[in-house]
Amino acid sequence: MTDITVYYLEMTRPDQHQRVQLQSALRVEEALVPQGKVNRFLYDLVGEAWQWVDRRDWNIEQWESYAGNSDLRTFVALIDGSIGGYFELRKAATDTEIAYFGLAPSFTGCGYGGSFLSCAIDTAWAWAQTQRVILNTCTLDHPSALGNYQKRGFSVYRQKQVAG
Repeated sequence: MTDITVYYLEMTRPDQHQRVQLQSALRVEEALVPQGKVNRFLYDLVGEAWQWVDRRDWNIEQWESYAGNSDLRTFVALIDGSIGGYFELRKAATDTEIAYFGLAPSFTGCGYGGSFLSCAIDTAWAWAQTQRVILNTCTLDHPSALGNYQKRGFSVYRQKQVAG
């Protein structure tokens, strides 16, 4: 077993955001009608390649409850009309967490990550009463993930080792 490093990142002011313009092929839409099956599909589509397992065994009732939470918002990336990825924002008091973020395997390495992340950050800051945007990643994630977060303006405020 290999230890996994988990990085906790934050952005404490909107002016820390180093924005990248959204490419013309990329459109982002909020899923306004909660559908647990859609969240499960997106989680599997993006997370399977990165060993996301924390919700893999959830049943549909758990997914429906999760997706229907008023403190959760889901956004889908459409790239040339195809589902290219997603992000979820979760509100906790004055923190807005980018709870899940990623691109589908067909679109990783194509230059969409920075602009899609910028969209997630802008959307997080626009959510009422947000005073800090947070997220976490780990060494199982895409090799460019941590660097992308830091290039967009996030700072690591904590890290820990967990057994893999």
